[in-house]
Amino acid sequence: MFVTHTFPDEVLDLDKAVRTLDLTHNKLVDIPIEISKLTNMQRLVLADNLIARLPVNLGKLQSLKVMTLDGNQITCLPDELGQLVRLERLSISGNMLTCLPETIGSLRNLFLARIGVVPGSNLDYMIMQLVLLNVSNNKLKSLPESIGSCFSLEELQADDNLIEDLPSSVCNLIHLKSLCLNNNNVSQIPPSLLKDCKTLQNISLHNNPISMDQFQQMEGFQEFETRRKKKFDKQIDSNVMISSKGLDEGVDL
Repeated sequence: MFVTHTFPDEVLDLDKAVRTLDLTHNKLVDIPIEISKLTNMQRLVLADNLIARLPVNLGKLQSLKVMTLDGNQITCLPDELGQLVRLERLSISGNMLTCLPETIGSLRNLFLARIGVVPGSNLDYMIMQLVLLNVSNNKLKSLPESIGSCFSLEELQADDNLIEDLPSSVCNLIHLKSLCLNNNNVSQIPPSLLKDCKTLQNISLHNNPISMDQFQQMEGFQEFETRRKKKFDKQIDSNVMISSKGLDEGVDL
């Protein structure tokens, strides 16, 4: 298999013709600033490389919907990430992130702007929002308060970090369906999370210093349980089981 250590110039020469770029499993160290020329690119996959940093002009990729950077050596994300207003799916697991930029909350600006301009806008405008964020297996100690501004977020994966608590703003994520925080240091979650996040169907908190009793006493727990059970009742040959650690599916403590 051909492995490249440098970003291929021939790709950059294609300019606006590039829609998808997948350079997974190479030995790339840098992403050149010239990547900003690929203004029509919708999908960027650079997983399993040696990338340590992202160019600050990444925000010029205004058509980008999917960005996958898993398995690199990235220590921080540039503030310009918030300029990717069409980004729907961001996966950056298996890196060395110690924090996320507050500008991540800007990944909902297009939705707000379009709704304000066109009353009763259809769903075509709504899907241009961050719906999945995967920051698992990093060195995060917290999530930024601005995460609560990503109103369309449906799935938040933050397993295998050093997170101690969640910002209260996560209660604003009214479309959130799945929250994964396995193998962290979470001792409590915002008390109104289950009550406010009315679409939440799955919470996974395995290997955290939080007890099942704490969770069951939260306001909105019964409604959450109803949603969780309804989801898995629809599955054929459901594998939901009760164990000494709690619920293996839906609530994992």
